[in-house]
Formats: sequence, C-alpha cells, structure tokens
Amino acid sequence: MWSSLPLFPEQASTVAKDVDSLYIFLIAITVFFSLLIAGLVIFFAIRYRRRSEVELPEPITGSTKLEAVWTIIPFVVVMVIFFWGARIYFTISRSPANAMPIYVVGKQWMWKLQHLEGQREINELHIPVNRAVRLIMSSEDVIHSFYVPAFRVKQDVLPGRYTSIWFQATQPGEYHLFCAEYCGTKHSGMIGKVVVMEPTDYQTWLSGGPRAESMSAMGQNLFQTFSCHNCHRSDGKGRGPALEGIYGKAVKLATGQTVIIDDNYVRESILNPLAKVVGGYAAVMPTFQGQINEDGLSQILAYIKSIGPQAVTQNDTMKRSEPAPTNKKSLKP
Repeated sequence: MWSSLPLFPEQASTVAKDVDSLYIFLIAITVFFSLLIAGLVIFFAIRYRRRSEVELPEPITGSTKLEAVWTIIPFVVVMVIFFWGARIYFTISRSPANAMPIYVVGKQWMWKLQHLEGQREINELHIPVNRAVRLIMSSEDVIHSFYVPAFRVKQDVLPGRYTSIWFQATQPGEYHLFCAEYCGTKHSGMIGKVVVMEPTDYQTWLSGGPRAESMSAMGQNLFQTFSCHNCHRSDGKGRGPALEGIYGKAVKLATGQTVIIDDNYVRESILNPLAKVVGGYAAVMPTFQGQINEDGLSQILAYIKSIGPQAVTQNDTMKRSEPAPTNKKSLKP
C-alpha cells in the first residue's frame, strides 16, 4: 500500500506490512494531536485574550469530566500503540522452528555469510522465496547492524556474542543490504544485496560451483584438530560432558545455577570455559581465545547442533553385557 510513496521501499517480507501500518498510525496520531494542540492554542489565545487594561480574568474552578477525558484518551492511545508494537516485536524476535539458519560475520567493512551446506558469500545473500530464514550473527571487530529496508528488519551485530534475526521474503528480486551502525571510515561502503530466488532456482544455485564441505563437517574437523573429542567423549566418561544431544537442553552448573545450552553458551564455553562450568566436572578446560576465529566458532556451533544423542541398538546392549575379552589385541580401537 505504502510502497508507491517515494519514502517507502517496497514491502518484500511477511512483517513489512505490519511495520508500515504501525509507523503510519504513529505519524497520523502525531499529526492529529500536533494540529489539535496548535489549533487550540491559537483559538484560546484569540478567544480569551485580554481586551482592556481593567479587564480581570474569571477564576477557573476546573472540571473533573474534562480532566478525565484528557487522561483516558491519551491512555487508550498509548495502550493501543504498546500492544500493537509488542505484537510486532514478538513476531519479529521469535523465529519459526523450521527457519533456515545462515551464519553471518560482520567485519570492517564487509558481510561474510555461510550456509549450512557450506556455500560462502561476501556482501550477498541468496535465499529462497516464501521460506523463513534465521541469521545467526557475530562481529569480528566493532558493532555493526544488519539492515534490509525492504524486509523492515534491522539487528545489531555485536562482538563477543551472537545475535539473531529472521525474515521471510515474499517476492523474488534483489534488495539492498546496509550496515546501519557507524563502524569506521568505510562504513558507507559496507553494503550488499539479498537475492531472493524461486525454490528451484535457489537449489540450482546451491548445488552450483565447486562442491563445498558442510558447516557441520568443518566444525567436526576443528573439533578433532583441537582434540576436543578426547575430553568430550560420547560415552560420558571424559573430563568434560558429552555433547551429543546437549544443545537446547538445561544443565546444572557447579554453582547450582541452571542454564540453557544455546548459541552464546557454546561460544562462551569455548572462549571462556571457566565462566560457567557444568556440575560434576573440574574446571580444567583451556581457553581457545585467539585460536579459533568467528568462522570457526560458527562451524563448531553448527556441528554441536547437528549431533544428536546416539541411539543404543540391541547389539550394543549385548556387547556391553558380554565379559571383557582377554586378548589384548582385541582391545585396540
């Protein structure tokens, strides 16, 4: 509706119309009350002006009804704005469960993006139309802000933690991508585009070019390279907790506090492992600060998300019940 106006970009996401409607409502309320108050000031200034030096104004005793009206009406207007805005906020801040995750790293002065399948992009993001997309974002240096005007979404990208944003594009095309937070001398050049494609075209793009290793596979390689598997054993007998199926669950810390294993907890556990130690384990994990970059952290996070609890088969149960073999050669892995 409002995309035909020169100050409004086209509405290309599921939330764009709702955001514009609230924005127009706020403008209309502002204009209405500004004109009303200005008009009343002028009217009263003329109507009740002092006409002679000897004229004395009549005392005003007040009106309870009038005071109630100018208290109730603003209250109702403010509550409408609050609940309308809260509904949009909760819609934007809570991504659908089936949203497609894409990892984003902001860096002076570019956007680096990686799909779970392994495809990497710089200052471009290819996504399918009518599919919810969740961006998991971090910064290598300073604060950036991921802003797509046509989608009406904007989210700060912070160093030292993950932030996320989601959107669902409703029509194919190319849309501007900006950094909306001043981040240095070349801030104005930190631009890009979001390319929205039909699902078949997106799959063709995804499978084109050199075959890329998936993010979870890259994360597993890093996991092995830094010998994380020696402590985080899948059988739970390592010096650290087993990680299979742990993402999204609540764990109890050594301090007695309970936390949810989410993106920021995994990140903190890698860079500052002594901050929140899981109960029952010693604080012996070293920090990997400076050894793993933002891309590597995202890959390890994708790997941990991908590993679920290992299923125990009947054969496994039978093997566990058998006596340990006496032949030393059979003990070799």
